[in-house]
Amino acid sequence: MVGGPRADAEGNSLGELAARLRIAITRTARRLRQEGGTDLSPSQTAALVTIERHGPLTPSELAKLERVQRPTATRIVSRLEEQGLVERTADPADRRSCVVAATPAGEALLRKLRGRKNAYLARRLRRLDGGELETLERAAEILERLQEDER
Repeated sequence: MVGGPRADAEGNSLGELAARLRIAITRTARRLRQEGGTDLSPSQTAALVTIERHGPLTPSELAKLERVQRPTATRIVSRLEEQGLVERTADPADRRSCVVAATPAGEALLRKLRGRKNAYLARRLRRLDGGELETLERAAEILERLQEDER
C-alpha cells in the first residue's frame, strides 16, 4: 500500500515485527546471561566488556559508552576493582584523573563467560537444519548492521 505502513513478508506491520524481535532478543539475552553465570551483575559485565574493548578508559568515557551517569560508572568500577577485574592507573594525559583497564583476571573471566554462552547457543543451533542456519547467519548480519547504524 502506497504511503501506508510497511509490512514484512507475511503482511504483518513493521510494528508487529519489531515487537516479535524485541521479545525474542530480550528472552535470548536473558537466557544467555543466565547461562553465563552469576559471577557479575549485568551492569558489571557490560562495563567490563566495554573496558576490555575500548580501554583503558576514564570513568567519564566509560559512563558515556555505557550510557550511565558518571557516579554509576564509578561505583561499578569500584566493585570490579575490588574483585581484581580492573585496575586504575593515573591518566597519562591528565595526572589528576585515572584510567581503568581490564586485568588478566578480568579478561579470563570474560573468556569464561563468553565460552559458557557460546556453548549454550551452539548446543541450541545444532538442532537446526542448514536452511535455518543460513537464515540466522543473514539475520545476525542484519542485526549487526542495525547496531552499527546506531553508532
